[in-house]
Amino acid sequence: MSMNEGQNPRNKRRFSTRKRVCEYCVSKDKKIDYKKPEELKRYVSEFGRLRPSRQTGACAKHQREVAIAVKRARHIALLPFVTD
Repeated sequence: MSMNEGQNPRNKRRFSTRKRVCEYCVSKDKKIDYKKPEELKRYVSEFGRLRPSRQTGACAKHQREVAIAVKRARHIALLPFVTD
């Protein structure tokens, strides 16, 4: 039995995705800071929700730090809680 036998042809992957790397692990001098809202906006969706690490490419450690920084920036009104 081959790999494609018994599978729906619509479910085949048409492109291969490459694994995203954490930009904070790559450049050690880059720091996550709640006082940089323009940098944190990349991690927030247009609805104001935090984007998952599979979309942002951040590792688990840095994704947690980003989440804390976004929450702190929201609390002191550097980032909005919700967009209009």
